Amino acid sequence: MTFPQVPVAGPPRDFIGYGPHPPRVRWPDDAALALSIVVNYEEGSEYSKQFGDQRQEGMTEVAYLLPERFRDLAAESMYEYGSRAGIWRILRLFDEFGIKVTFYAAAVALEQNPAVGEWIRRAGHEPCSHGWRWEEVWLLDRDEERRRIQLMIESFKQTCGRRPVGCYHRYAPSIHTRELLVEEGGFIYDSDSYNDDLPYFVQVRGKRHLVVPYSLVYNDSRFIFAQGFSGPADFVDQVKRAIDEYRREGRAGYPKMMSIGVHARLFGQAGRLSGLREVIEHVLSLQDVWIATREEIARWWLDHHQEWTSAGAGGAGD
Repeated sequence: MTFPQVPVAGPPRDFIGYGPHPPRVRWPDDAALALSIVVNYEEGSEYSKQFGDQRQEGMTEVAYLLPERFRDLAAESMYEYGSRAGIWRILRLFDEFGIKVTFYAAAVALEQNPAVGEWIRRAGHEPCSHGWRWEEVWLLDRDEERRRIQLMIESFKQTCGRRPVGCYHRYAPSIHTRELLVEEGGFIYDSDSYNDDLPYFVQVRGKRHLVVPYSLVYNDSRFIFAQGFSGPADFVDQVKRAIDEYRREGRAGYPKMMSIGVHARLFGQAGRLSGLREVIEHVLSLQDVWIATREEIARWWLDHHQEWTSAGAGGAGD
């Protein structure tokens, strides 16, 4: 049975990708796996009555939300923990191991706490757009989304000393997002997709655009969701298992990439951070895992993909 093709706005769906013959990628130093650690920095840009929003933000330690007519001071304080305490614990961990990560940062969040942007700049982490605010961009019309992209870029220049070259929006992009990124001209990739273990190209209005897929499977948001991790040991076990499987694939000639997502208000808690520490120590002991920012992965792909891909190797637009 073939489903009818219903004409709708936005990009087409691709169920094939690289298919049964993925490219034989060669990462730097012949690494078996490229590992991207991402910090989602949203605190101070979330929905809040104090910011004039009609709704309040969830995704905290408790499932309960106050009725919308009340200001939720408890939820607000949980977000404040991320920017007051949690983020510094995370940043010091990366400094301790000398590794560079990508920050999915909402521009307004960095404006609320400029010292975070300074640390990102000093440590050499990648500032990646998480939007002007941590918001659902699919609710914006095209012109307003374009305007907020420009606001975000100018804000990053002030807080991080450079514009972002990649972006990842809250959960999902709008049907206009990718076209607007290509139209702006300064983005080399986006991560607004969850559909592969490798970067791939798409065609956007006649131009080639790189997608570096993300994942929510190895994400600390699962600590607070019903189907998630009950404790750091669960996270460590699942991540180590994934790394082992990816490395087996890599040693068989098909290296992949993997994404780990953390939040300042979640992994910034000391007990949970111990799980991230254990994972990093494990990775550094392996010698065949490349810990890289998403920008590094994107630029490596752009510079070298023709060495391992061919016209029939899959990947829309390649």
